[in-house]
Amino acid sequence: MSVELKIPVIGESVTEVTLSSWLKKDGDYVAEGEAVCEIESDKASMELPAPSAGVLKIMAEAGAELKIGAKIGELDTSAAKPAATAVKTEAPKAAALAPVAAATVSSASSKEINVPSPAARKILEEKGVSAASVVGSGKDGRITKEDAMNSSSAKVAAPASSAPKAAATVMAPGSRNLRTEKMSRLRKTIATKLVEAKNTTAMLTTFNEVDMYELMNLRKKYKDAFTKKHGVGLGFMSLFTKAVTVALKDYPSVNAQINGDEIIYHDYADIGIAVSTPKGLVVPVVRNAESLSLAQIEKEILALATKARDGKITIEEMQGGTFSITNGGVFGSMLSTPILNIPQSAILGMHNIIERPIALNGQVVIRPMMYLALSYDHRIIDGRESVSFLKQVKELLEDPSRLLLDV
Repeated sequence: MSVELKIPVIGESVTEVTLSSWLKKDGDYVAEGEAVCEIESDKASMELPAPSAGVLKIMAEAGAELKIGAKIGELDTSAAKPAATAVKTEAPKAAALAPVAAATVSSASSKEINVPSPAARKILEEKGVSAASVVGSGKDGRITKEDAMNSSSAKVAAPASSAPKAAATVMAPGSRNLRTEKMSRLRKTIATKLVEAKNTTAMLTTFNEVDMYELMNLRKKYKDAFTKKHGVGLGFMSLFTKAVTVALKDYPSVNAQINGDEIIYHDYADIGIAVSTPKGLVVPVVRNAESLSLAQIEKEILALATKARDGKITIEEMQGGTFSITNGGVFGSMLSTPILNIPQSAILGMHNIIERPIALNGQVVIRPMMYLALSYDHRIIDGRESVSFLKQVKELLEDPSRLLLDV
């Protein structure tokens, strides 16, 4: 008996996906629920589990673009599960083992042999971490994406035998080599959305700066107690999110959207938090952020960011935001003009914190300063609203007690 493997329905608006890689080989026996391939949609990637146990027959190539419901393979459920193969621990023989055989090392082996998935392998390579130094939590010790993301980013010393290969990647002076690679589905979607935002909105950016002194002192004073009580760290993003939700109540046009010849106003704040992942930028949404505590916001941001970086974020978790925040400061950006996340009408850009001399009460003092940027759609938001909104965010951050007292 055979069971078909098909591209599942991922989201309401998703009609096509890319079969990015096979995690199993043709003819492999897979257990029910075991991941057999990785598929990538417009916004996220996910692993496709086997609906039944059986021998895999691959019927679609990696890299193929497929419609929802397309058949990509079959599972022969009548095939018997092969007996596990025990291997000896001698280095020459162990090195010659195929990846699947390595995953079935018996408990008699003196050392576990880890086999990372393609997605996990890519993350490990980007972080410069050896697979041998990572303990896999997946089936038969397989290294999962989560294992790779949680691994130490410390570079490991390359063996002497790898030196020639590393040297080959260094371009000679005057080199004019070219290389091409296929644009990922996520990257194509990002490109389309950004161009659409530039071409269909009257986008403008206004700037201000915030003195982070009081906010940093508050965080330093209470971060240990906050973590002990709530089990999550106190970051700047929750404080910025809370300040934004307060200001949005006073300036509803910043939280509104144009729909044809109508304006949709939201009496709630669903805040999109831009997250950089190995495959590109995604913007998961914190729902009803205006009614959440700082601890609740921190937990929600952490959960969504982890899912996004692991490629497990869903389409629903990235749709429906009313306002977005992006933090280029984590990469060292001093100033930028963020592009709208349409159909939203505004986005706040955070930047790095730099100690700078400023005039305060008639004296020159050194303060930790951050530039803020608010990009907005001038069709719906006037200059008065945009400037006043950003000024209120600045004032709330410079006097964080107002966030707690709601004044």
